[in-house]
Amino acid sequence: MKHASTRALFTYWDEQRGPRAAPERSDIEPGDIRHILGDTFMLAEDFADEIRFRLAGTRICTLFTREIKGEAFNSFWGEQSRKEIHDLLAAVIDENVGVVAGVTGRTAEGAEIELEMLLLPLAQAGQARTRALGSLASLPQPYWLGEQPVVELELRTLRHIEARQLQTSRFGQVGRVRRGFLVFNGGLGRLR
Repeated sequence: MKHASTRALFTYWDEQRGPRAAPERSDIEPGDIRHILGDTFMLAEDFADEIRFRLAGTRICTLFTREIKGEAFNSFWGEQSRKEIHDLLAAVIDENVGVVAGVTGRTAEGAEIELEMLLLPLAQAGQARTRALGSLASLPQPYWLGEQPVVELELRTLRHIEARQLQTSRFGQVGRVRRGFLVFNGGLGRLR
């Protein structure tokens, strides 16, 4: 994790979850992370099962030069990254896996900004629809930030974050974390 906001949010999230796979939304107190709120967002599932921004910090809104609360998360991504982002969100939400990613933002004029994104799961209690906590922070801030809106995000690099417990994949496989990777049993031995 390169950005201070990314590291701070992960540390806070990790403290709040304790021995659990993920903290609940009620465990997250905005006042505790006020120094990084500008780079922080929450994602919630709407009643049509689309993931939308529930909250977005001021520095994130500055990237797009508008308030983005209520907008679909997938709509910010270029066509090449949308499928990957859809799968990534499914892993974060369904499998309680955290992710840190390198992202490139582009303006309509072709200017680019390097960003770091963190996505962390939130546990579901009752009918809560808030699904993930995250951050999106610029690595160097370009001079045009806030004047030219970022119109497209592109996923560049991706790394899963350590999960303390056994994880079950969407395919019913059980895996263990080894050296920072989620390893599922199987492989060539299973095919014989």
